[in-house]
Amino acid sequence: MILLAIDWWIIFEKFILTVIVILVCFLIALYSTYGERKVAAFMQDRHGPNRAGPFGLFQPLADGAKFFFKEEVIPNAANKWLFILGPIIAMTTSLLTSAVIPWGSHLEIGGRVIQLQIADVNIGILYVFAIFSIGVYGMMIGGWASNNKYSLLASLRGASQIISYELALGITLIAVLMISGTLSLKTIVEQQMAPGAMWNIVYQPLGFIIFLICMFAECNRTPFDLAEAEQELNQGYHQEYSSMKFGFYMFYEYVNMFIAGALMSSLYFGGYDIPFFDESRLSTNWAGILGIITIVVKSLIFVFIFMWVRWTIPRFRYDQLMKLGWRGLLPLALANMLITAVLVLLFNK
Repeated sequence: MILLAIDWWIIFEKFILTVIVILVCFLIALYSTYGERKVAAFMQDRHGPNRAGPFGLFQPLADGAKFFFKEEVIPNAANKWLFILGPIIAMTTSLLTSAVIPWGSHLEIGGRVIQLQIADVNIGILYVFAIFSIGVYGMMIGGWASNNKYSLLASLRGASQIISYELALGITLIAVLMISGTLSLKTIVEQQMAPGAMWNIVYQPLGFIIFLICMFAECNRTPFDLAEAEQELNQGYHQEYSSMKFGFYMFYEYVNMFIAGALMSSLYFGGYDIPFFDESRLSTNWAGILGIITIVVKSLIFVFIFMWVRWTIPRFRYDQLMKLGWRGLLPLALANMLITAVLVLLFNK
């Protein structure tokens, strides 16, 4: 009787949506490597990839094939099972965060309303940060299982960096939750889309700047890529990895960048809200499709910012990184939270 009560169409719809989101994340991560090399070339007055296909567009496909066919090496002194588990955890956690991102409003297909969100849980923000916290284990396990002292030191750096910056990140997020009064990402986006409402960036400019800086540290991007400082650590926590295991770590970084962009778009820039445009004039399906395009474009703008900063700002020293997190961003995040609490209290009276 319980089985008969299950709406198998909803399960099928969620499965198809999950597959599409994962494939899009993989595709964007694949071509983010191409975009990064093109951005680096532009910054350095070079051409970048331009041999494989028109404008070098097939270069990511060639790189992907190279990962599959390269020799796979596992060091004799490594813990084999943990060595394999590390990149799997990293890749899986980066994809799991996409489950609660609202990629659009909804579509109507065959008389059915399909929500463009895999899981609309009422603790979506807590889910995202829980998964982000698990992701650091992929880095730690990979560095430790390699039995390489440089890899171990890099993984320790990465873990302490992420833990330090997650404090400021979480406190900054509390200010957004005070304004919205909910942990659901979809509700936060819908509140910003309401008539007469403004995006949260208007109410939380300082909070957004702190959040963005912390996301650089969360994604291990320059100037906070101290877990991959070649001059000090030879390469990083993935030094002993090759073939698709290294590819998983690389995809982990680029998928994280895209999901971080989608998260910041949802929290501060209205998510799939199209600026200066009334979606009510469109049909349901066209509004849903344009919403998907909107949040993807907003996310890719943040990916470009990640790349732009990497090829513009030099890497910090590790002591400067930790000092900025504990003595700079954490007090600012606390001050921002307290000021927001006072203003919310005053204006809600």
